Amino acid sequence: MAFSAAHLFFDDLDVNQEWVSGGRTVTEADIVHFAGFSGDFNPIHVDAEFAKTTPFRKPIAHGFAVFSIGSGLGVMAPQLRTIAMLRVRYWNFILPVFAGDTIKMTSRVIEKTLRGRGKRGEVVWQRSISNQDGKVVQEGEIVLLIEARPLPRPATVAANSDCEVQTAE
Repeated sequence: MAFSAAHLFFDDLDVNQEWVSGGRTVTEADIVHFAGFSGDFNPIHVDAEFAKTTPFRKPIAHGFAVFSIGSGLGVMAPQLRTIAMLRVRYWNFILPVFAGDTIKMTSRVIEKTLRGRGKRGEVVWQRSISNQDGKVVQEGEIVLLIEARPLPRPATVAANSDCEVQTAE
C-alpha cells in the first residue's frame, strides 16, 4: 500500500491531538494463529481445560498479539506517513483479553522532534488499548518516525540581462 493524500505528515500533527480507532474483535483463530507463528503455546492461551484452573477461567489472548492488533488499529487512526517504529518507551499489560472481546486503540501525540534535516520527525505517542467495556487492557508510549512535508526547493537565480557580470582579469 502506498501513501495516499489522506496520510498525514509529521507537520500535520500537533501535541495533544488524539484519535480513536474503530473496533476489532479478537477471535480464537487470532489466538491460534499467533501461537503458531510465534511458537508461544503456553497453555494459558491454547488449552481450555488448563485455563479453567487459572484466575481467568478461560484462555486469554497473548499480550503481544493484542499489542500487534492494536498496532494495526493505530495504523488507521490516524493514517500517517510512517517510516519506522523506533522504540517502545514502556508498555503495560493491564487486563486480559479473551476471544470475543472487541478492542480499540486511542493514540495521542505527546512529543514531536524534527530529525533528518527536516525530512522526517520522531513522534512520541501515548497509546491505550481498551475493550468493549471501555477498560484499558494495555497502554504505554511508542516512538514512530514520520515523514515530513518536502522542504521547498531553493529558488534558482534567473538570468537577468540587466545585470553586469564582472570577471577578474
